[in-house]
Amino acid sequence: MQQQHSGSVMTYYRHTAVDGLSIFYRESGPKDAPAILLLHGFPTSSHMYRHLMPLLCDQYRVVAPDLPGFGFSDTPNHKNFAYTFEHLAQIIYHFTQAVDLDRYAVYVFNYGAPVGLRLALTHPQQITALISQNGNAYEEGLSEAWNPIQRYWHNPTVENRTALRNFLKFDITKFQYTHGVRDTSLIAPEAYFLDQALLDRPDNDEIQLDLFLDYQSNVGLYPKFQEYFRTHRPPTLAVWGNQDPFFLPKGAEAFKRDNPNAEIHFFDTGHFALETHVNEIASIIRSFLSRHILQRTSN
Repeated sequence: MQQQHSGSVMTYYRHTAVDGLSIFYRESGPKDAPAILLLHGFPTSSHMYRHLMPLLCDQYRVVAPDLPGFGFSDTPNHKNFAYTFEHLAQIIYHFTQAVDLDRYAVYVFNYGAPVGLRLALTHPQQITALISQNGNAYEEGLSEAWNPIQRYWHNPTVENRTALRNFLKFDITKFQYTHGVRDTSLIAPEAYFLDQALLDRPDNDEIQLDLFLDYQSNVGLYPKFQEYFRTHRPPTLAVWGNQDPFFLPKGAEAFKRDNPNAEIHFFDTGHFALETHVNEIASIIRSFLSRHILQRTSN
């Protein structure tokens, strides 16, 4: 176990056994504090939360796992392991049990959205709030950049699968961090270099291509996600980079259609909004959770 000092609170880097896998996670904050589960997306890992966690952990227990196939969690061969979002959600549910997360706010980004929203569908009583950072649940939130992946959904040929390998190259990984960012000197290069190094591991490309194909299952669940928003009305906050080339601002605005009390905040930045606006986003999250979580637990 390693630890990092951040003010008066330590961040711990741990592994736990889940369904026969070793799942890596970062954790900080008091064990008995209200919890936040942070779910990352493609092509990154819990590393994306390295700056946000210290800004929340004085009042919250913050836990950020790496999904199987990502970061420092196990990456079983895709021939022997189903890389589907349903399977990832099952593993993350079992992860929450392993680390004693009974009730928590869920912070979702990119791939983390369909994983976290599956948890909300199956265990709504455990979700205290929803925070979406470019975590989409509406078809109008999908940009034209998804066209090659959608082509693969409709016609899953070897040719269409091969065409998607360009999404796994360094230039595209860096593009995801820098597109739409006014001052790219704010982007730490180790972020996209680490992501790429992990993408380049043997057979990881096949893992990512399997998940590209299965993403269509998430779009198929959008109506059920939206029904969850309408029925359960979880306190909802969207903090969105409005220059995201993959998930459009319309996807954030749509939350209010099903939950009129949803709070929407846009930032003039790209996909990885935490890289450039972590302090502003953390301030909004603290205000939001103070009103919806802390005040509720203190009453």
